Amino acid sequence: MADELADRPLVQKIAQRLTELIGALYPDHVKRPGYGRLATEIREVTGGTISGTYLWELATGKKRNLTLGQLDILAEFFGVPPEYFFNDEVAERVNTQLELATALRDAKIRRLVMRADGLSAGALDSILTMVNEARKLQDLAPRDGSDPPA
Repeated sequence: MADELADRPLVQKIAQRLTELIGALYPDHVKRPGYGRLATEIREVTGGTISGTYLWELATGKKRNLTLGQLDILAEFFGVPPEYFFNDEVAERVNTQLELATALRDAKIRRLVMRADGLSAGALDSILTMVNEARKLQDLAPRDGSDPPA
Protein backbone atom coordinates (compact mmCIF):
# COMPACT_ATOMS: atom_id res chain seq x y z
CA MET A 1 0.00 0.00 0.00
CA ALA A 2 2.83 2.44 0.85
CA ASP A 3 4.24 2.32 -2.68
CA GLU A 4 0.82 2.93 -4.23
CA LEU A 5 0.11 5.85 -1.92
CA ALA A 6 3.50 7.55 -2.16
CA ASP A 7 2.37 9.47 -5.24
CA ARG A 8 -1.05 10.31 -3.72
CA PRO A 9 -0.38 12.16 -0.44
CA LEU A 10 -3.96 13.38 0.00
CA VAL A 11 -5.35 9.85 -0.39
CA GLN A 12 -2.74 8.64 2.10
CA LYS A 13 -3.65 11.42 4.53
CA ILE A 14 -7.36 10.59 4.37
CA ALA A 15 -6.67 6.87 4.84
CA GLN A 16 -4.41 7.52 7.83
CA ARG A 17 -6.81 9.96 9.49
CA LEU A 18 -9.83 7.72 9.01
CA THR A 19 -7.89 4.83 10.56
CA GLU A 20 -6.87 7.07 13.49
CA LEU A 21 -10.47 8.15 14.07
CA ILE A 22 -11.69 4.57 14.07
CA GLY A 23 -8.94 3.68 16.54
CA ALA A 24 -9.82 6.62 18.79
CA LEU A 25 -13.52 5.75 18.78
CA TYR A 26 -12.87 2.05 19.28
CA PRO A 27 -9.53 1.73 21.12
CA ASP A 28 -10.07 -1.94 21.94
CA HIS A 29 -9.06 -3.83 18.78
CA VAL A 30 -11.04 -6.88 19.88
CA LYS A 31 -14.30 -4.93 20.25
CA ARG A 32 -13.75 -2.75 17.18
CA PRO A 33 -16.54 -3.31 14.65
CA GLY A 34 -15.79 -4.35 11.11
CA TYR A 35 -16.31 -1.90 8.29
CA GLY A 36 -19.81 -3.27 7.58
CA ARG A 37 -20.96 -2.71 11.16
CA LEU A 38 -19.28 0.70 11.22
CA ALA A 39 -21.15 1.65 8.03
CA THR A 40 -24.40 0.67 9.75
CA GLU A 41 -23.53 2.81 12.78
CA ILE A 42 -22.72 5.75 10.51
CA ARG A 43 -26.08 5.39 8.79
CA GLU A 44 -27.93 5.15 12.13
CA VAL A 45 -26.20 8.23 13.56
CA THR A 46 -26.05 10.52 10.52
CA GLY A 47 -28.72 9.21 8.17
CA GLY A 48 -26.02 9.17 5.48
CA THR A 49 -25.06 6.11 3.52
CA ILE A 50 -21.53 4.79 3.15
CA SER A 51 -20.94 1.10 2.53
CA GLY A 52 -18.57 -1.05 4.52
CA THR A 53 -16.59 -1.75 1.36
CA TYR A 54 -16.28 1.97 0.68
CA LEU A 55 -15.02 2.57 4.23
CA TRP A 56 -12.45 -0.19 3.84
CA GLU A 57 -11.31 1.28 0.52
CA LEU A 58 -10.93 4.73 2.13
CA ALA A 59 -9.06 3.34 5.14
CA THR A 60 -6.65 1.39 2.93
CA GLY A 61 -6.15 4.17 0.37
CA LYS A 62 -7.76 2.21 -2.45
CA LYS A 63 -10.58 4.71 -2.94
CA ARG A 64 -9.53 7.87 -4.76
CA ASN A 65 -12.81 9.72 -5.25
CA LEU A 66 -14.20 10.75 -1.87
CA THR A 67 -17.17 13.03 -2.44
CA LEU A 68 -17.90 16.10 -0.34
CA GLY A 69 -21.14 14.49 0.81
CA GLN A 70 -19.34 11.41 2.07
CA LEU A 71 -16.64 13.54 3.67
CA ASP A 72 -19.36 15.48 5.47
CA ILE A 73 -20.99 12.25 6.70
CA LEU A 74 -17.68 10.94 8.06
CA ALA A 75 -16.91 14.27 9.74
CA GLU A 76 -20.36 14.33 11.35
CA PHE A 77 -20.11 10.76 12.60
CA PHE A 78 -16.65 11.17 14.10
CA GLY A 79 -17.37 14.67 15.42
CA VAL A 80 -14.54 16.37 13.55
CA PRO A 81 -14.53 19.24 11.07
CA PRO A 82 -14.29 18.08 7.43
CA GLU A 83 -10.94 19.88 7.21
CA TYR A 84 -9.53 17.30 9.63
CA PHE A 85 -9.03 14.88 6.76
CA PHE A 86 -6.70 17.11 4.72
CA ASN A 87 -5.49 20.02 6.89
CA ASP A 88 -2.49 19.20 9.08
CA GLU A 89 -3.09 22.00 11.59
CA VAL A 90 -6.72 21.03 12.11
CA ALA A 91 -5.79 17.35 12.38
CA GLU A 92 -3.10 18.08 14.97
CA ARG A 93 -5.53 20.10 17.09
CA VAL A 94 -8.25 17.43 16.85
CA ASN A 95 -5.80 14.59 17.56
CA THR A 96 -4.68 16.35 20.74
CA GLN A 97 -8.32 16.58 21.83
CA LEU A 98 -8.88 12.92 20.94
CA GLU A 99 -5.84 11.86 23.00
CA LEU A 100 -7.24 13.76 25.98
CA ALA A 101 -10.70 12.25 25.53
CA THR A 102 -9.19 8.77 25.25
CA ALA A 103 -7.12 9.28 28.41
CA LEU A 104 -10.18 10.54 30.30
CA ARG A 105 -12.00 7.27 29.62
CA ASP A 106 -9.89 5.78 32.40
CA ALA A 107 -11.63 6.34 35.76
CA LYS A 108 -8.33 6.69 37.63
CA ILE A 109 -7.15 9.43 35.30
CA ARG A 110 -10.47 11.25 35.69
CA ARG A 111 -10.19 11.01 39.49
CA LEU A 112 -6.61 12.30 39.37
CA VAL A 113 -7.64 15.27 37.24
CA MET A 114 -10.64 16.08 39.42
CA ARG A 115 -8.59 15.93 42.60
CA ALA A 116 -5.90 18.17 41.11
CA ASP A 117 -8.45 20.88 40.29
CA GLY A 118 -7.96 23.88 42.55
CA LEU A 119 -4.38 23.09 43.58
CA SER A 120 -1.79 25.85 43.39
CA ALA A 121 0.54 26.17 40.42
CA GLY A 122 3.42 24.96 42.59
CA ALA A 123 1.51 21.88 43.71
CA LEU A 124 0.55 21.09 40.11
CA ASP A 125 4.20 21.45 39.04
CA SER A 126 5.21 18.99 41.77
CA ILE A 127 2.58 16.49 40.65
CA LEU A 128 3.71 16.83 37.01
CA THR A 129 7.30 16.15 38.10
CA MET A 130 6.18 12.99 39.91
CA VAL A 131 4.17 11.82 36.89
CA ASN A 132 7.13 12.44 34.58
CA GLU A 133 9.40 10.42 36.87
CA ALA A 134 6.85 7.59 37.04
CA ARG A 135 6.72 7.55 33.21
CA LYS A 136 10.54 7.30 33.10
CA LEU A 137 10.52 4.43 35.62
CA GLN A 138 8.05 2.55 33.43
CA ASP A 139 10.00 3.33 30.24
CA LEU A 140 7.08 5.30 28.79
CA ALA A 141 7.69 8.00 26.20
CA PRO A 142 7.27 11.59 27.36
CA ARG A 143 3.93 13.18 26.52
CA ASP A 144 3.69 16.65 25.01
CA GLY A 145 3.99 19.30 27.65
CA SER A 146 5.39 16.76 30.09
CA ASP A 147 8.77 18.36 30.71
CA PRO A 148 9.27 19.06 34.41
CA PRO A 149 9.22 22.71 35.43
CA ALA A 150 12.60 24.47 35.40
